[in-house]
Amino acid sequence: MTVIVRDVRPEDAEGFARVRRAALPFMLATPEQVAFDWAHAHPDARYRPLVAEADGEIIGSAQVGLAYDSPQENAGYANVYVHPERRGRGAGTLLARASEEYLVEQGAKDLYTWILDEPGNRAFAERHGYASRRSAHFLRLDLASAPLPPLQEPPAGVELRPAAAFAGDPRPLFELDALTTADEPGDVGTELADYDHWLATTWRHPLFDAELTTVAVVDGVPAAFSAARTDGTGRYGTGMTGTAPAFRGRGLAKLAKNDSLHRARVAGCTEAFTGNDTGNGPMLAINKWFGYEICATEVRYVRRVG
Repeated sequence: MTVIVRDVRPEDAEGFARVRRAALPFMLATPEQVAFDWAHAHPDARYRPLVAEADGEIIGSAQVGLAYDSPQENAGYANVYVHPERRGRGAGTLLARASEEYLVEQGAKDLYTWILDEPGNRAFAERHGYASRRSAHFLRLDLASAPLPPLQEPPAGVELRPAAAFAGDPRPLFELDALTTADEPGDVGTELADYDHWLATTWRHPLFDAELTTVAVVDGVPAAFSAARTDGTGRYGTGMTGTAPAFRGRGLAKLAKNDSLHRARVAGCTEAFTGNDTGNGPMLAINKWFGYEICATEVRYVRRVG
């Protein structure tokens, strides 16, 4: 069986999403979302999705690009996934090699990748010259049967609103998202500065659920939020939960997430997923309080080139 690596074609969206779901069942992936992400990638990211194909079947995929929105210069990323039932055929090695060659051509000096924390995956990364950095947990909550904390009445001056209430002017949510993203734990920071791109790729993303996203508003000002993603099959994912620095320490993020989870259950969602950096103790504690359990761990690896 000959394995080839090539650029994606529009008709590859279903196969690309299928590999992603099989390799990372803790993340939402649909053909519509995959095609949307390809079409709306920021030009500065030089985004180049790849697939590994064998006898006409897509058995692996790679998300490759530059971290254009990071203050760190010359950082690139290549996240490679191979279908668990198709491993051992060299698809991962071919995808990694093609990804690295492309990133070096684009001027990247530090190549970052996420891999599941399994001995075989770690050995693969280390054989290719990568060194481990930080890690992050995937967490799952059984929304169909697990008890949720009771809904709480917001304190005086605080109102809980769905993100859909801001449809006429989402800019306040963009500003809140930018504030909370700026100090999110990670080894490659992110700065949200392009409102139009945020509108196109976050607010209008096919997985983003404005009705189930909850915003805590304090005296008319958006102060905290829990962003919801849904895939139409009963799976719910938290895109981001955060609080603006000026409003921290008041339990607003927990309040918003609890409201979102309760409404997600009413809407028919049966599984909830989220992810946290292993060093993010406060958010891990909040998710444990909700009943989430760690279901897998990813490790960030980096390789310096040039």
